[in-house]
Amino acid sequence: MTNYATYYQKNFGKAYVAVPYHPNAADENFPFPVIRYRSFDTTELLNYRAGYPFSVSAMSDLKDVNCNLIHSHCPFMSTVLARILRRHADVPLVFTYHTKFDIDIAKTIQPKLLQKQAINLIVDNINACDEVWTVSEGAGENLRSLGYQGDYLVMPNGVDLPKGRVSKEAVRKATEGIDLPENVPVYLFVGRMMWYKGLKIVFDALRKLKNDHKQFRLIMIGKGSDKEEMESYTKEIGISDECIFTGAIYDRDILRAWYCRGDLFLFPSSYDTNGLVVREAAACSLASVLIKGSCAAEGITDGTNGFLCDENAQSMYALLKKTQDNPEVTWQTGQSAMDMLYLSWEDSVARASDRYKIVKEKYANKEYLSQKRLSDELLTVTGEALDSIEALRNLKKSSKEKLAAMYEWQKTHLEHIAEHIWR
Repeated sequence: MTNYATYYQKNFGKAYVAVPYHPNAADENFPFPVIRYRSFDTTELLNYRAGYPFSVSAMSDLKDVNCNLIHSHCPFMSTVLARILRRHADVPLVFTYHTKFDIDIAKTIQPKLLQKQAINLIVDNINACDEVWTVSEGAGENLRSLGYQGDYLVMPNGVDLPKGRVSKEAVRKATEGIDLPENVPVYLFVGRMMWYKGLKIVFDALRKLKNDHKQFRLIMIGKGSDKEEMESYTKEIGISDECIFTGAIYDRDILRAWYCRGDLFLFPSSYDTNGLVVREAAACSLASVLIKGSCAAEGITDGTNGFLCDENAQSMYALLKKTQDNPEVTWQTGQSAMDMLYLSWEDSVARASDRYKIVKEKYANKEYLSQKRLSDELLTVTGEALDSIEALRNLKKSSKEKLAAMYEWQKTHLEHIAEHIWR
């Protein structure tokens, strides 16, 4: 969302971002206006703050923006807020489906009935939008599996790393102090340290590689709740000396240098809907090893601009062994990945801006289905209640201003009357 707003504001027009309140946010650092609405601290349960969309002050601020299109990136409360705003502004609402929310819901909500209700809320919200985008074809298929039956358009995200490699000196500085012997393959993972990312496949494949007397280093960049278990597991299977867990790296220049130091990017996730890190690696001419049929593998031709394996350790081991025996093929595949997969955020947002124009034309011509709004009755009532509260606030404010003006008038005129009496 930050990149959408940044590049839209830079190249196409004004962009406003509405997000839940966060106590540590520094909104002045963003190159676009930020409107905050009320939130609840649900970080222990969900790892983020949950928004409360029925905010009178936030809705007042949003109405003052006079927007001509709304783009929501979260199917929960953000889209509820967007639907209320759509009612006031009478503009089209676009939604982008980024993540397999059913997996996140299953991890945080145990009762099956509540899981189903949460998914129904998501689908109802998405159904109510005028146009739906997904970041990949696989993300669209996942959305359909949840019960969504409408159309969707694939609009891939971009990456914020420039295309090309950094200098050898930049790589040396970024990796200084890390045990990386010359001519030993460096495998890289960047992302959340969570088992559902398929990382056990990586560890088990590398154990087989070590048992086959093949050298390597595995660099694990990121943080997550399963990190300690993963470190313990590498010790248990005897590859901890070859595995380096760096923690999260937020400096994009340092991260880019690591991409340039790697020989292969290992990303065995069948969970991710887009795999932006695969595109980041490609920006630095680093080829990826991916699972056949995964969303992250969309656009990958095995042996041309990436490598594909089955979702098991034996298949990945065989592939890694093959690439170690043919390093020149691995290098050329990385070059092709850079040429064929790279998409900058600037170009991605330019595509979105072109589509926005079509969406606004279709909305003006009433081409979107009217039944998309049939589920808005409750939100309409809520919106009317917010209107009433806002009107009362304005009346209260107006009354205060009138009383203040009357007081000043009385004070001035009484002073004049007093002067005349005492003359």
